[in-house]
Amino acid sequence: MPAVTRWFVRTSLAYLVAALLVGIALTAQSALNLPGAIAALTPVYFHLFMVGWVTQLIFGVIYWMFPKYSREKPRGSEVLAWATFGLLNAGLLLRAVGEPLQALQPEAGWGWLLALSAVGQWIAGLAFVVNTWGRVKEK
Repeated sequence: MPAVTRWFVRTSLAYLVAALLVGIALTAQSALNLPGAIAALTPVYFHLFMVGWVTQLIFGVIYWMFPKYSREKPRGSEVLAWATFGLLNAGLLLRAVGEPLQALQPEAGWGWLLALSAVGQWIAGLAFVVNTWGRVKEK
């Protein structure tokens, strides 16, 4: 298993645990009538699940298991795979910080974190597609 795949998979598992913990906090807030600030974590919860766990696990497994690109570069560009990993995670972490800040202090202008997060994740998605496209082929 390539190193970048191990990082994608292990990081996805860490995000799964983090998402479940945020889910517990959200449930406790609702069930125990705790302060409403915890509710600002709702978008973070969904992003930790869908981008952090599901998308990252899929990216890692696809990089590892899809048909070979070529004999010289069986998985495409390793540099592009690492860039995908870095941008996806940087974007997700910015979103995990920016979403609650923007929800709790909208007048402070934290929206730029969300925009930067979205751009980073979009570029990560493009890098993944570029690196994977040639590996989608018939037998």
